[in-house]
Amino acid sequence: MSKAFNKCQTQLRESPKAWLVTGVAGFIGSNLLEWLLENKQRVVGLDNYATGHPENLAEVRDAVGASNWKNFLFIEGDIRDLQTCRDAVRGVDYVLHQAALGSVPRSLDDPLTSHDANINGFLNMLVAARDEGVESFTYAASSSTYGDHPALPKVEDRIGEPLSPYAVTKLVNELYASVFARNYGFRAIGLRYFNVFGPRQDPDGPYAAVIPRWVDAMLADKRLTINGDGETSRDFCYVANAVQANILAAMASEEARDQVYNVAVGDRTSLNELFDSLACEMAALKRDYSRSPLYGDFRPGDVRHSQADISKIREYLGFQPTHDIRAGLAAALPWYLSHTS
Repeated sequence: MSKAFNKCQTQLRESPKAWLVTGVAGFIGSNLLEWLLENKQRVVGLDNYATGHPENLAEVRDAVGASNWKNFLFIEGDIRDLQTCRDAVRGVDYVLHQAALGSVPRSLDDPLTSHDANINGFLNMLVAARDEGVESFTYAASSSTYGDHPALPKVEDRIGEPLSPYAVTKLVNELYASVFARNYGFRAIGLRYFNVFGPRQDPDGPYAAVIPRWVDAMLADKRLTINGDGETSRDFCYVANAVQANILAAMASEEARDQVYNVAVGDRTSLNELFDSLACEMAALKRDYSRSPLYGDFRPGDVRHSQADISKIREYLGFQPTHDIRAGLAAALPWYLSHTS
C-alpha cells in the first residue's frame, strides 16, 4: 500500500467526510462503500438497480457491522433525473461517480440507453455537484477511450478513434469534465479503468466480464469459450487497486485535478495466459479444471491489446497497485467459491 494512500486513510479516520457513491450497489461501487464505511465515513449511495444488486449492499452490511452501517443512507433513484442527483449530492463533500451502463456489447445492442445513462446521467451529476459546491468529483472513465490507437503502453494524452458506442460515451464524459473545468472552475478527475475484476462482479447475463464468467464456468465444470485466438491481451486490475485510486483522486491537490489517469497494474495478460492462471488458481483451491477452451469469433468493437502506462497516476496521486493479476485472482476466487452453489 502506498504512503499516499496510508496518509489519506489516516486523515479520513481523524476527520470523517460525507461521500456520495453513485452506482453503489454495483461491483466497484459496493467495494468503495465497504472501504469507506470500514474507515468511519458517512456515505450516501445512489443506484437504480439497473446493473447493481441489493445482495451487494447486504454483503457490505454484513462485512462492516451494524455500527458502521448506520453511517450509510441509500437512495434508490436514477442519475438520468436531475432532481434525484441534486437530492443525492446535498451536503456531500466528495463524489465518486461510478454509475454507468458498462459493456461494449451492450452499447452495440442498445446505443440509445447507453448514451442516456452514460452521457445525460453524467452531465446531470456534474451539474448537481457543481451547484452543490462539493470538494471533489471523481468519475469512472474507461480504457475503451484509447480506441484504435495502436501504441503500447497506453498513455493518457494519446488516444485513437472510439470503437463502440460505449467508448464514445466515456470520451464525451472526459470532454464534459474538461469543459466544466474551463468554464466553471469545477475540476474533476477521471479514472480510466483497465479491466477491473474482483468480488461482487456479476458472472451472469450476456454482458458479464470475462473473469467472473470464466470462473463461473470453471466452477460448474463447463467448457468455456475464448473470443478470437486467445492472444488478445488486457491489463487486468484487481478492485482494491481501483478503490485506492478513487480515494487518492478524491483527496488530490488542486494541481492534480482536471486530469484523467490510467488505473491498472501496468502489465499485459493474454486471454490464453488468463485461462492458464485461472486453472492454476482453481487447482490450488482443490477445484481442478481440466477442460480445454473453445475458440470463437472475435467480438465486434473490442480492442486487440491493452496495457496501461501508470507513471502519471504514480507521480501525481502516489498510486501504488497492491495486487497484480495472480494476487488479484488469488484474492477473488474464494469469494466466487463461496457464491457458487
